Amino acid sequence: MRISGEQVAGVRLAGSFAAGVFSPRSSFALFSHTRSSTTTIGGGGGDGGGDEVLPWISPLQYSSSSSSSSLSPSRPAAPPPPAAPPGSRARYITHGEAIRMIVGEPDPQRALDIFNFAAERQRGFSHNNATYAAVLRRLAAARRFPAVDALLRRMRLEPCRFEEGPLLNLMRHFSAAGMPERALELLHSIPSLVRRPRPSTRAVAACLDLLLAAARSDLAGELLAAARRKYGISPNACLCNILVKYHCRSGELPSAFRVLAQMRASKIKEQDHGGGASSAGPNRVTFTTLMGALCREGRLKVAFELFEEMIAVDGILPDQLTFNVLIDGFCRSGEVDRAAHILAFMRRHGCDPNAVNFSTLMNGLCLAGRIEDAMAVFSDMKTTSPAAPPDAVAYTTLISCLCKSQRVDEALALAREMNQSGGCRPDVVAVNVLIGGLCREGRTREAAALMEELAGDGLKLNRASYRILMNRLCEDGDLDRAAPLLGLMLARGVLPHFATSNALLVKLCDAGRMAEAGGALRSLAAAGFTPETGAWLRLVESFCRERKLSRSLDLVDRLTSTTGEGRLLLPQAQDGLLLPPPLMTS
Repeated sequence: MRISGEQVAGVRLAGSFAAGVFSPRSSFALFSHTRSSTTTIGGGGGDGGGDEVLPWISPLQYSSSSSSSSLSPSRPAAPPPPAAPPGSRARYITHGEAIRMIVGEPDPQRALDIFNFAAERQRGFSHNNATYAAVLRRLAAARRFPAVDALLRRMRLEPCRFEEGPLLNLMRHFSAAGMPERALELLHSIPSLVRRPRPSTRAVAACLDLLLAAARSDLAGELLAAARRKYGISPNACLCNILVKYHCRSGELPSAFRVLAQMRASKIKEQDHGGGASSAGPNRVTFTTLMGALCREGRLKVAFELFEEMIAVDGILPDQLTFNVLIDGFCRSGEVDRAAHILAFMRRHGCDPNAVNFSTLMNGLCLAGRIEDAMAVFSDMKTTSPAAPPDAVAYTTLISCLCKSQRVDEALALAREMNQSGGCRPDVVAVNVLIGGLCREGRTREAAALMEELAGDGLKLNRASYRILMNRLCEDGDLDRAAPLLGLMLARGVLPHFATSNALLVKLCDAGRMAEAGGALRSLAAAGFTPETGAWLRLVESFCRERKLSRSLDLVDRLTSTTGEGRLLLPQAQDGLLLPPPLMTS
């Protein structure tokens, strides 16, 4: 297939910022002012506008796509797939198979080769929205954006109809890579790619959210202005809620409340003109976001007043999420009794609490040291709320509280109940809480047995699981079990904490177990560990004391850094002891 180096028509963006600063007072006024600029999409600013015709070659072969006449190879082309043996018939690759191969290929270049091969080597095969979505996602995840630009140009020449979904995903990758302006350019390219007169309101909202999350209020202003002027998209509740969220996260609550006032005014205006439900009026998300910001600032009274105002003035009924914002706010401020009243209020007014509501209240009670009350809420959750049985979060909350209160046996019984309930099983977070509780009481053998039992049941332990036990074994000086555990950890790719590793080496030296100390050091060094100066001195001193000079020299050689100039990276003095100059590697 051959494509031309077409130049994408310049897209005129609009904005309304005199100083490039987002003005919260003019969130709606932005739609009435314009400013012109021209941008293009494709390999970093267009492809030069030439009419030269180039053969389709894998775009990953180029380091830059800024100009179709200035592309320079950055790597040799991948070898073509081997030809089928004479007389044999190659198997036809379907769209589904091509997608699975592209998604499962770890090398982005080979993923793109698969994409090209499917269409170029198979009669009757043409790519569709799904195959383009797969290869774009794969390339964008690897941040091969020049290749992405080439594919976007190629999409304009395809006969199939594309959807917005892959482009919205691509916008997220641009933003994550620190290129929010590319996300805005892609939004303006949606009409030419999906062959529709304008992007959807969902696409505009997604782009606005990305721009504000990247703190690019200037680009957000351009987008809002262009949405009204160019695409005829009026502000709705979704767009306004994104602005409210942005102002709340930025600590600009007065600006957020001004957006709320504008939303209310828009609702009244639409109702005066005989319209039905307002598309730009505030909704439950608006008030929940504002209440959450007020609670985080400790302004609980204002948050509760806004809650009552939402019901009485705006006629919006709260849901479990709205109630949970208040429950969490009162718990964080230590007013757990008021949080419990909110839960009771929910039930009285026909809003059944969910697992999150119960867990939030239980966590607040545990933080206040009211364990019995937390257990009573947990029991109430099991008996009176069959629609919201305890989940992993509820169990883990109570298990953690019991362990911190040195009631580990009760926590273990609760974990067994959790495992037998059938609704949920202990996860690694709950297990680590139990391991920590057992280790704090010195019950390391039970902790090791629990780890072995759960690992046998298929639970995948994480680094923290092993480190908690290793820390306690080193603290207790239980070297007979700490040394084998170190070998198990390193075999599974888990490196102990830096301080624990040094402490283990020193304790082995103090116990005269130099063979084990040397083996532990070699294993740790192979995993990238370098001991601190005190541990290094202790190791060398112990080897020398046992008149094992060859081992001491071997130890120094192993600790010699191979980075930079190949010097041993150690301080020159320690506790008044002058160390020799850094040794040079041979």
